Formats: sequence, C-alpha cells, structure tokens
Amino acid sequence: MNETLTMLRGAAERTSKLVTEIGEDEFALPTPCADYDVKALINHLEWVATLFESLAQDGEFPPQKEHTGDFPERVERMLAVWERPESWEGVSQGMGLPKSALATMALTDLVAHGWDLARATGRTYEVEGETAAALLGFSRQMAPTGRERGVFGEEVPVPESAPAFDRLLGVIGRDPAWKP
Repeated sequence: MNETLTMLRGAAERTSKLVTEIGEDEFALPTPCADYDVKALINHLEWVATLFESLAQDGEFPPQKEHTGDFPERVERMLAVWERPESWEGVSQGMGLPKSALATMALTDLVAHGWDLARATGRTYEVEGETAAALLGFSRQMAPTGRERGVFGEEVPVPESAPAFDRLLGVIGRDPAWKP
C-alpha cells in the first residue's frame, strides 16, 4: 500500500470533517494564512482538491470559483483519482514535477490548511507523527521553491526539539503558537 495515499486519505477525512463542522457564523474569522479568512480558506481548499484531481490526470489548472460548500465531495473525487495506480506514474504536464510529489503537495495543503481552520475556529486538528515527519522532510526540500512561488511564507523559527508537526508549520511559514 502506498504510504502517501494512506496519509492523504486520513488528512482528507479529518479536513472534510472539520470543514463540515464550521458554521457560516465563523466564516469571517482570521486564519494563520494572513490572506484568507475562514470562508476564503475553505474556498481555497475546494480549489486545491479540484487542482490535484486535475493534475493527477495530466489536466490543467482549473479556475478558482467562489465558495460552493462542496469540499467533501471534491476531496472524494480527488482521492478517487489518486486511488488509480496510473495517477502516480510519470511527471505532471501541468507542473513539471513527479506525480508522487504532487500527491505530497496535496497532502501538505490538506494538513496545513486543516490546521489553519482548526486554529482559527478553536478546534483541534491531530496529525499522526509519521505524516508530520514525512511532510517535514518534503517541505524542507520544497521550501525554497515554495517561497519563490508564494505558496510558503518565510520560515518561522521553531526549536529542533519541538514536535515534527510544529517544525513543519515553521518551515512552511506558520507560527505553531498562532492564536486569533
């Protein structure tokens, strides 16, 4: 079994559950992503699910649409594509990266933005140690490119003795101690 797919399924389930718990009265709350309030971040996650579904099939970058409230359905469609072995083969035409890297990017988005939403709304978001460690290693490799492309913020210093998830948050530009 592909470990990344297993982690992707878990993150999709956790993030979907979280998104469905968030009420419209929480949409205007700030998030650790300075450019997004809760509603805008859920909208971004809807697009992310559609994006990685498309890229896994050698598709294009889909246009971003307004919030539709269908994140759980979108992420299920994305997972259905990643369940197919051919989705992991070769290089993405849309991004020029190995498709396995795209799956890990999707996982990073689900986990980071799941945490963002949980933190913004006062909920918890648990991440398995194996997932945090895998994403920490991947994010450290991708950080320079991520910062150049504006998908990672400037690194927030986090002690090496901190849990892997906190260190991951720091690498991608999040303060693990962020509070609204």
